[in-house]
Amino acid sequence: MLAIPRTIYEAVLAHGRAGFPQETCGILGGNAGLVSEFYPMTNTDQSREHFMMEPKEQFAVARDLRAKGKTMLAVYHSHPDTPARPSAEDIRLARTPGVATVILSLAGPDPVLKSFRIFDGASTPEPIEIRDS
Repeated sequence: MLAIPRTIYEAVLAHGRAGFPQETCGILGGNAGLVSEFYPMTNTDQSREHFMMEPKEQFAVARDLRAKGKTMLAVYHSHPDTPARPSAEDIRLARTPGVATVILSLAGPDPVLKSFRIFDGASTPEPIEIRDS
Protein backbone atom coordinates (compact mmCIF):
# COMPACT_ATOMS: atom_id res chain seq x y z
CA MET A 1 0.00 0.00 0.00
CA LEU A 2 1.06 3.56 -0.68
CA ALA A 3 0.14 6.28 1.79
CA ILE A 4 0.25 9.77 0.31
CA PRO A 5 -0.17 12.95 2.34
CA ARG A 6 -2.99 15.11 1.02
CA THR A 7 -0.53 17.95 0.30
CA ILE A 8 1.48 15.70 -2.03
CA TYR A 9 -1.69 14.34 -3.67
CA GLU A 10 -2.77 17.93 -4.32
CA ALA A 11 0.68 18.70 -5.79
CA VAL A 12 0.41 15.70 -8.16
CA LEU A 13 -3.09 16.84 -9.15
CA ALA A 14 -1.93 20.44 -9.71
CA HIS A 15 0.99 19.18 -11.83
CA GLY A 16 -1.37 17.07 -13.95
CA ARG A 17 -3.80 19.91 -14.45
CA ALA A 18 -1.05 22.41 -15.26
CA GLY A 19 0.40 20.12 -17.94
CA PHE A 20 -2.97 19.17 -19.44
CA PRO A 21 -3.57 18.10 -22.20
CA GLN A 22 -0.07 16.53 -22.19
CA GLU A 23 0.85 13.70 -19.84
CA THR A 24 2.78 14.82 -16.80
CA CYS A 25 5.16 12.64 -14.83
CA GLY A 26 7.23 12.54 -11.69
CA ILE A 27 8.67 10.54 -8.82
CA LEU A 28 7.39 9.95 -5.30
CA GLY A 29 9.87 9.05 -2.60
CA GLY A 30 9.79 8.06 1.04
CA ASN A 31 10.16 4.99 3.21
CA ALA A 32 8.06 1.93 4.06
CA GLY A 33 5.23 2.88 1.71
CA LEU A 34 4.78 6.37 3.18
CA VAL A 35 5.37 9.07 0.58
CA SER A 36 7.19 12.13 1.88
CA GLU A 37 8.92 13.48 -1.24
CA PHE A 38 7.39 14.85 -4.46
CA TYR A 39 9.46 15.43 -7.60
CA PRO A 40 7.62 16.73 -10.67
CA MET A 41 9.59 15.88 -13.79
CA THR A 42 9.73 17.14 -17.35
CA ASN A 43 7.94 14.99 -19.91
CA THR A 44 10.49 15.35 -22.71
CA ASP A 45 8.08 13.70 -25.18
CA GLN A 46 5.43 16.40 -24.63
CA SER A 47 2.74 13.90 -25.60
CA ARG A 48 -0.80 13.28 -24.41
CA GLU A 49 -0.27 9.52 -24.91
CA HIS A 50 3.09 8.75 -23.28
CA PHE A 51 5.91 10.24 -21.26
CA MET A 52 9.68 10.15 -20.99
CA MET A 53 11.45 11.68 -18.00
CA GLU A 54 14.45 13.98 -18.44
CA PRO A 55 17.46 11.79 -17.48
CA LYS A 56 19.38 14.61 -15.72
CA GLU A 57 16.34 15.25 -13.53
CA GLN A 58 16.11 11.54 -12.69
CA PHE A 59 19.74 11.45 -11.55
CA ALA A 60 19.21 14.57 -9.42
CA VAL A 61 16.20 12.93 -7.75
CA ALA A 62 18.17 9.74 -7.07
CA ARG A 63 20.95 11.78 -5.44
CA ASP A 64 18.50 13.80 -3.35
CA LEU A 65 16.64 10.70 -2.14
CA ARG A 66 19.90 8.98 -1.24
CA ALA A 67 21.09 12.06 0.68
CA LYS A 68 17.81 12.09 2.64
CA GLY A 69 17.92 8.36 3.38
CA LYS A 70 14.77 7.81 1.32
CA THR A 71 13.91 5.51 -1.57
CA MET A 72 11.93 5.84 -4.78
CA LEU A 73 8.47 4.50 -4.00
CA ALA A 74 6.59 5.33 -7.19
CA VAL A 75 6.72 6.80 -10.65
CA TYR A 76 3.56 8.75 -11.37
CA HIS A 77 2.06 10.04 -14.57
CA SER A 78 -1.21 11.44 -15.77
CA HIS A 79 -3.66 10.09 -18.30
CA PRO A 80 -5.42 13.12 -19.80
CA ASP A 81 -7.90 11.08 -21.87
CA THR A 82 -8.02 7.56 -20.43
CA PRO A 83 -8.83 5.83 -17.13
CA ALA A 84 -6.33 5.34 -14.31
CA ARG A 85 -5.09 1.95 -15.43
CA PRO A 86 -1.79 0.96 -17.02
CA SER A 87 -1.69 0.98 -20.79
CA ALA A 88 0.16 -1.72 -22.70
CA GLU A 89 3.02 0.79 -23.05
CA ASP A 90 3.01 1.52 -19.29
CA ILE A 91 3.33 -2.20 -18.60
CA ARG A 92 6.05 -2.68 -21.23
CA LEU A 93 8.12 0.24 -19.92
CA ALA A 94 7.80 -0.48 -16.18
CA ARG A 95 11.33 -1.69 -15.47
CA THR A 96 11.98 -0.72 -11.86
CA PRO A 97 11.16 -3.65 -9.57
CA GLY A 98 9.66 -2.63 -6.25
CA VAL A 99 8.59 0.79 -7.53
CA ALA A 100 4.85 1.41 -7.90
CA THR A 101 3.22 2.94 -10.97
CA VAL A 102 0.78 5.66 -9.93
CA ILE A 103 -1.65 6.96 -12.53
CA LEU A 104 -3.74 10.10 -12.29
CA SER A 105 -6.69 10.09 -14.70
CA LEU A 106 -8.07 13.46 -15.70
CA ALA A 107 -10.46 11.92 -18.24
CA GLY A 108 -13.66 12.36 -16.24
CA PRO A 109 -15.29 15.12 -14.23
CA ASP A 110 -13.36 14.06 -11.10
CA PRO A 111 -9.69 13.08 -10.99
CA VAL A 112 -8.89 9.45 -10.14
CA LEU A 113 -5.57 8.33 -8.64
CA LYS A 114 -4.63 4.64 -8.57
CA SER A 115 -1.49 2.64 -7.83
CA PHE A 116 -0.25 -0.54 -9.48
CA ARG A 117 2.61 -2.98 -9.11
CA ILE A 118 3.88 -4.10 -12.49
CA PHE A 119 6.11 -7.13 -12.71
CA ASP A 120 6.94 -9.47 -15.55
CA GLY A 121 4.24 -8.05 -17.82
CA ALA A 122 1.45 -8.25 -15.25
CA SER A 123 -0.24 -5.32 -13.53
CA THR A 124 -1.70 -5.67 -10.02
CA PRO A 125 -3.67 -2.86 -8.35
CA GLU A 126 -2.58 -1.93 -4.86
CA PRO A 127 -4.35 0.12 -2.21
CA ILE A 128 -3.58 3.79 -2.08
CA GLU A 129 -4.50 6.01 0.84
CA ILE A 130 -4.62 9.79 0.82
CA ARG A 131 -3.86 10.94 4.37
CA ASP A 132 -4.52 14.25 6.01
CA SER A 133 -1.29 15.56 7.50
